[in-house]
Amino acid sequence: MARLTLHIAAFLMVFAILAGCDPITRHKVLSTVFDGVPTLPPPEEICTQYADAKLTEYKEELAGAKKAAEAGDVTNGSVHQPYDEKKCDNCHDKSKDDGLVRPAKQLCLMCHKDFFKDKGHYQHGPAAVGDCLACHVPHNSAYTSLLKVDRKNICDLCHKEQRAALGLHNKVAERKMVCADCHNPHYGTTSFFLK
Repeated sequence: MARLTLHIAAFLMVFAILAGCDPITRHKVLSTVFDGVPTLPPPEEICTQYADAKLTEYKEELAGAKKAAEAGDVTNGSVHQPYDEKKCDNCHDKSKDDGLVRPAKQLCLMCHKDFFKDKGHYQHGPAAVGDCLACHVPHNSAYTSLLKVDRKNICDLCHKEQRAALGLHNKVAERKMVCADCHNPHYGTTSFFLK
């Protein structure tokens, strides 16, 4: 009896993971396993609902950012232009499983193809492999440059190591400077991307 319960629990866990939150994936899994699953609304309707929800979320984030700015914590939100103009098809393809016109690590360079052209010998790891989403979000952000977090904390998402020139970096932190004040976050002509 315990084995049967364990098998059922494992099946339900795998089923839940496969179903996920994405309505299209969930529908594929459910319709494969069960008969009589209702058809999905047209993809345009799903995308419109998603875009409207994201727009509402963005407006709430901006309202929060505005309150923070009024309180002295200056934050400027940002919106990716194609997203703002509802040009979802520039990046998204409803017919593909991942929903993107190209793999994520190639997607940004479709429009930003000259971003690294003649910019220096050194490139930051994520930028060098096209992993823009390590630091940026694709649609909108409460922070400048579509950053995941504010400029003061963005580098700490990955860089947990002890800093070289610790005395200098401590003084920089005391003066409320950020890494990008001295280091280019994408590329450079010197090691450590110094400006």
